Amino acid sequence: MYKAVQEDGLHLERVPVEMLGDREMVAEACWQNGKALQYAAPDLRSDREVVTLAVMKHGDSLLYASAELKDDRKIVLKAVSQSGGALEYASDAIKSDREVVMTAVQQRGMALRYAAEELRGDKEVVLVAARQTRRALMYASAELRNDPDFIKYATKQPPAAPEQQTLPLHALAAI
Repeated sequence: MYKAVQEDGLHLERVPVEMLGDREMVAEACWQNGKALQYAAPDLRSDREVVTLAVMKHGDSLLYASAELKDDRKIVLKAVSQSGGALEYASDAIKSDREVVMTAVQQRGMALRYAAEELRGDKEVVLVAARQTRRALMYASAELRNDPDFIKYATKQPPAAPEQQTLPLHALAAI
């Protein structure tokens, strides 16, 4: 069984139930394919190392993590770095963390839909999301969506290189 999960982590689904608590086997499966976390025993979905391995390979595996780890900033940052959409599975508190949300929208602009309301009204966050895809603007706060100058500015911005995706605050003040 161990060799099978090394080759394809999703073989964990076929492992006898009593073996789903084998930390080494589950960690190996998650290292091979993060989606394997869904088959892990509940106590291993709370294991920081196992969940970290899973979200590094497949950010959306955060869905299967324990509530405690969905509220762990470091783990969620790893997840949204791999898949911005993983923000959907983070705790509400983490969805209010500006750095986590910025990381998510830099990776996938549409992740803005999962951000806390106050961050959907943050010009810089929304601009970064809009640079990924202009469709993200539909998740901006009503105030920003109804601001023609902001919309004009946001839709005229060409996609930026990842290292250039934040604006200096003085540039935002001009909008």
